[in-house]
Amino acid sequence: MIETSKGLARFLEFPAKRPRATLVLGHGAGGGGLAPDLAAIAEHLPSHGVSVLLHEQPWKVAGKKVAAAPAVLDEAWVESLATLSPRGRLIVGGRSAGARVACRTAERVGADAVVALAFPLHPPGRPDRSRADELAVEVPLRIVQGERDPFGRPDEFPGGLDLVAVSGDHSLRQGLDEVVAAVVAFCR
Repeated sequence: MIETSKGLARFLEFPAKRPRATLVLGHGAGGGGLAPDLAAIAEHLPSHGVSVLLHEQPWKVAGKKVAAAPAVLDEAWVESLATLSPRGRLIVGGRSAGARVACRTAERVGADAVVALAFPLHPPGRPDRSRADELAVEVPLRIVQGERDPFGRPDEFPGGLDLVAVSGDHSLRQGLDEVVAAVVAFCR
């Protein structure tokens, strides 16, 4: 457990034998660290020389059903990552709300790159409420997005981004092999 000013957080660790990078992933507002896409990445990346840490936010560790406000999520994430001594490059990311946190805090945590899984570009049915500004990070960014994601289909994203479209919707369950392949390729 990690003590933060927002409560206890935790990392689920999947170490590589000889890590050349450390990937820290945060979960979405509706799930925990072992969401199917996060679990698949954690299972596969260590064999590619990337240690994976799945971060669980304090609200989730405390058993609450509703995610904390964005500023609270950001602060708990930053404080949690401050406890790490990553081996190799530090890559941060997450799925959905966790992807937003990773993008917003990439500079503060000293990330070398960001992976955004199922980035919620806008609330479903509300493309006028875009969150595209959160994607303006100063390090390499890979977005892995479901072709039928109601929070933003790949064609709704601004041009010029490193975006990999995969089968499925916001859950990314239908395209798990594609998700893992996109993350492995990026982390190399």
